[in-house]
Formats: sequence, structure tokens, C-alpha cells
Amino acid sequence: MPNTPKILILSSDTGGGHRSAAKAIADGLEKFWLGESAAVRVIRGVEESHRVTQRCVDLYNWILRNKQGWMKYLYWAINRFRPETREFFYKRCFGYFKDLFEKWCPHVVVSVHPMTQHFIARVLKELGLANQVPLVTVVTDPCYGFWKAWACDDVALYLVANDDARDQLIDFGVSPARIKVSGMPVHPKFHEVDELDAQLARRAFGLDPEKFTVFLNAGWIGGGNIPQIFRELVRGELDVQAIFLAGKNEDLRKEAEEIARTAKFPVKVIGYSDEIEKLMQSANVMVSKLGGLTTFEAFACRLPIIADGITPPMPQEAGTLRLIERKGAGILLRSPSDIIPTIFDLLSDRERYSRMRAATIGLTMPNSTEQIIREISSLIPREYQAAA
Repeated sequence: MPNTPKILILSSDTGGGHRSAAKAIADGLEKFWLGESAAVRVIRGVEESHRVTQRCVDLYNWILRNKQGWMKYLYWAINRFRPETREFFYKRCFGYFKDLFEKWCPHVVVSVHPMTQHFIARVLKELGLANQVPLVTVVTDPCYGFWKAWACDDVALYLVANDDARDQLIDFGVSPARIKVSGMPVHPKFHEVDELDAQLARRAFGLDPEKFTVFLNAGWIGGGNIPQIFRELVRGELDVQAIFLAGKNEDLRKEAEEIARTAKFPVKVIGYSDEIEKLMQSANVMVSKLGGLTTFEAFACRLPIIADGITPPMPQEAGTLRLIERKGAGILLRSPSDIIPTIFDLLSDRERYSRMRAATIGLTMPNSTEQIIREISSLIPREYQAAA
């Protein structure tokens, strides 16, 4: 349709949070623009643009899965050498983006990944589109201490989770006039359910609808310290049941199924899932690394978190850890062997558990994704806004 607004969303599969953010925004935009699905296109801008950048993503995910302790060094190296600004990478990626814009030129570009906006801003300049196609960045790291790459002089509008993220951008030199606090791009499907719906969700996974349920989330990439915590958990004689999510790691799924056979309580092992919200809504507590978006998705479901603190968190996640500790919405796990006494304490002290669950209230902004959609849509040329 000639008057259909076109929005390009740039993401990357470095972990699952950016993918989740892109989907939340894409689904919200299509709903806002009366379901014109052709109007929204999501691309994995880093890995699709060149085989060299694809290998960089593969390396990042390998470290995330297998060598979590190395992430602090990778964080330092990326912040120090700024690959997103380097001519070497830009020359290899330019052809892909030039071809994309010649075939399908959007009215707005939205970045949900720190390594994409510098390249796309330069592409827009070189194609003479910088004054016609606004660039919006939705920052998916919620707390102070995130990647320097988020800051780009050519971004027209920044949408951030809270004042903490806003302050970090300002300290990176971004003008406050270009920043709006809109909340995290949490998909509306992540929401609190009543106990009856939680019981139905447990039953759908073949579990006891009334038993305390522990959700161990190894993330989209499937790895880190969560498998080690799982091995410790299954040794406990606890009156619980567990769900283990292995993500896109088939070897881990098979290993977890073997471990689950030794458990003294029911365990459901799942590989990759597009229904993380149902897993969260079925659980009483989630054991997870503190990815920014995953944490806020859990809070939207009113799900307390036992945070993996075995390996010191990456700097962009350290603020999230401080947030849940300060608000009382989670517990920091410093050793895998601590998981059994931690769960036992929650079972024996239900008042403490209730306080943790109550502490999740107010940590997410209501209707945040809708607010993000409206901010993005307001930048579309007026003649296309009539389509809404």
C-alpha cells in the first residue's frame, strides 16, 4: 500500500534480550498501524551485513555460553577499541545496508543494539537520507554502566528505561533534549497472572499445579553458570518442582535431561521456547543471569529472581543486580552450593517470599512498550500517520 509507513528495526542475536526487544516493538508497531505487517522489518544488522561481523557475533555468544568470566575483558576491549566506529568493519557492511535501502527505504530506523546505530547513521549520511529518515535508539540496558557504543551523535531520539540510563547517556555526552524515559520494551504478553492461571500454566507443562516451581533460565544462548546451579539443585531433597530452559543449546538440553533423571523432585527440561512468558507465569521464582530485558520481563510477571552472582556480572548488568538487591526483588547467589539453602529458606519463610514478590511491583513502567511505539510513530511523516 502506498501510504503504509515503513519502519526498520536493527537488532542482533548477541544473547536473547535484543531479539525480544525487537519483537516487542515490531508486534506493537504492527498493531498500532492496523496490522500492516509489511510496514515493519526486523534485521539482524550485525551478523547479516558481512561474514566477518557474523564471526564476531559467534565469538561473543561462545564466550557468553562457555567462558562467562571472560566477558569483563571483552567488555573492556569493545569499549576501548570501539569496533562500531572502525573503517575496517564499516567498509565490509556498507554494501549490505546500501542495497537494503535501495530496495526498501524506511521512514524511520530503530536500533535496539549498541553496535548498529553508528554504522546506520553513517549509511544514512552517505545516501543523503540523514535529514529524511530519523534514527531512534531504544536502549535495552536499564542501568548505569552500559556500553559506550549506545552513545551516537546522529541519533535523533533515545528511549531509555529510567533516569539511571538517562544519566549514563548524558555522561557519555548525549544531549538531554534527545533522551526520553519510556521504560523497557517489554512485550505485553509478559504480565502478572492470578494463581488459577499459574496453576493452568504448570499443568500445561505436565507439572503439579499447586507445587512451588523453580524456573532455571539458561538464556537464549544456553550456558553460563545456570547448568552448574542446576546440578546442585537436583541434589536437594526439596518439596519443589523445576523447569530448566536450555535455550539454543542442544547439547545442554540433552545433558540437562540426564541430570534431571537423578533429581528427587519433578523436573521439566525444555530446549528453545518462544513462550518464555508462560514459563515465567508458571514459576514462583526464576534462577537466571541478569540480562536487562529478561529481568524486566520477570518483574512484569511479578516473578522474584535468584540472580547468578557466581561470576561477577558484566558492567552493563551490575546496575541491575544492585537494583534488585536494593529493592528486595531478588537474591544474589554467590556459589552454586547456595541454591539449596536459598530455596529452602523461601519455602520455610513464605513472608520473605511474599515481600520479594511485592517488591517487583513498580520496577517496570506500565504500558512502556505502547509509549515506545507512540514515540517512534510520532517521527513518521505526517502523510503516513493518517494510516493509523
